[in-house]
Amino acid sequence: MVSKALPFTKEEMQKIIEKYPTPFHIYDEKAIRENARKMKEAFRDVPGFKEFFAVKALPNPYILKILKEEGFGADCSSLPELILAEKAGMTGDDIMFSSNDTPVEEFVKAKELGGYINLDDISHIPYLEKYAGLPEIVCFRYNPGPLKEGNAIIGKPEEAKYGFTREQLFEGYRTLRDKGVKRFGMHTMVASNELDPKYFVETARILFELIVEISKELDITFEFVNLGGGIGIPYRPDQEPVPFDVIAKGAKEAYDATITANGLAPLKVYLECGRVITGPYGYLISKVRHLKSTYKDYVGMDSCMANLMRPGIYGAYHHISVLGKENGAPAHKYDVTGSLCENNDKFAIDRMLPEIEIGDILAIHDSGAHGHAMGFNYNGKLRSAELLLREDGSVVQIRRAETIEDYFATLDFEGLKDFR
Repeated sequence: MVSKALPFTKEEMQKIIEKYPTPFHIYDEKAIRENARKMKEAFRDVPGFKEFFAVKALPNPYILKILKEEGFGADCSSLPELILAEKAGMTGDDIMFSSNDTPVEEFVKAKELGGYINLDDISHIPYLEKYAGLPEIVCFRYNPGPLKEGNAIIGKPEEAKYGFTREQLFEGYRTLRDKGVKRFGMHTMVASNELDPKYFVETARILFELIVEISKELDITFEFVNLGGGIGIPYRPDQEPVPFDVIAKGAKEAYDATITANGLAPLKVYLECGRVITGPYGYLISKVRHLKSTYKDYVGMDSCMANLMRPGIYGAYHHISVLGKENGAPAHKYDVTGSLCENNDKFAIDRMLPEIEIGDILAIHDSGAHGHAMGFNYNGKLRSAELLLREDGSVVQIRRAETIEDYFATLDFEGLKDFR
């Protein structure tokens, strides 16, 4: 069973709240760094290994700077994400740009930064060439279709909007070869929050074998393969984390059996994980505002689905700790809710928790990925602050909370006066 211990006590959190009002997300720098090093150590024998952190999971330049210091790159999928990576000091081969339905300005920026450009569709070849020019190295995203099962979050690969078919890969690489491109990469991404390490080993095997086949048929050389991300985390206390070393060992064995055996080494092996890097080390901190008892007992929080939408949109489980009552008996059944005008605005349904009182502080675990990043302003709700718990125990604000002025900033109230 995975421990759902907290990196702070109730007393320490109360002091933080005195300066930074709830709700807010807080991230544990020490744990993030230790986890990054654990991944690198596990993959130390995998040729050219590098992790490109999926910026969409936690798009904050402070986090990106920490991960850059740990030797990670950035996986970007939009112009703002490219700019965030640049602000954190990431350029060149620290950037993997993978997007879909991509506007020209994003290709231009990715090329300007010298990042790897990963194309999602065969029609993007002439589009990129016309508007930005072909870069020295080009990568394609492979969609294996029915060869590979997806999962509940990302769906079946053959029904996903992403990537090239197998036939299109051959055509696309042939086209680039004939246009004079000499450096190539390959990528896939077919699962999200997957807990079975064998899934990723199988993905590596499929890509390695395909690279061998394409290399021989088209007489081209691949410089890297990006196995994608999607490694899950133990949201529930009875789940275990995915062992990095099992994936690394299996990938290395598949590499030796295909890439090395066919004389195609060295081939660099990349990942683009987000959730598994930062997810377990973030917490949404929120206070109990109201208690309601009707047909059920409800805990009304000062946060809502706008702060963490995964439970509402996916029915996802996020563990909840009541600070100061971590060892209390979970003797009362609650729905833990927010204040949106939506009945799915619930962090937990029929959750057994210790007896809760107004003013209690709740820590909602595993919000370090796809938490604040998926926030929104429906009902006029304002996005919360983000804090960083430093290795020395100090706390720094790395994003302030939104204000009413922020919410209204894009509206023209002056023009309203003359509107008829």
